Amino acid sequence: MKEVTEQGAYLQLAQLCARSEHCQHDLTEKMRRWEMSDEAQARVMQRLVSERYVDDERYARAFVRDKISYNKWGRRKVEQALWQKRIDDDIRQRVLSEVDDEEYLSVLRPLLKQKRRSTKAESDYELNRKLVRFALSRGFTYDIIRQCIDVDEDDAFED
Repeated sequence: MKEVTEQGAYLQLAQLCARSEHCQHDLTEKMRRWEMSDEAQARVMQRLVSERYVDDERYARAFVRDKISYNKWGRRKVEQALWQKRIDDDIRQRVLSEVDDEEYLSVLRPLLKQKRRSTKAESDYELNRKLVRFALSRGFTYDIIRQCIDVDEDDAFED
């Protein structure tokens, strides 16, 4: 493997960050794979942060928005993913608290409605149990799931 210089690493990572958001952990892992020394990694990362190519809070906001809107993930799953990316706890909590509850519910309701149509069950109890398990696996909390299931049941009786 060709050795990557400090300047070369900076240029590659700056170009990468100019195209899309990345967190410090991802870039540090990339430099580690390039077998750069810890001191060189720290200097490159400091320069990327000071020049605003890398901002973990900005990354977390984009990550949360994308995972909830496009991947239909719940807060717990998003929080877990941010934890794995080593985003600070205060940033995680602040960014997740910014998610509008109505937006959050508007993701889960259609997801449960679609799952309800495709799930086979012998009773309403079994169907609801399967829906709860499905939504929990997506990272939604039980209280939000219960709220959506109760609303969906009310809608089912009106149809």
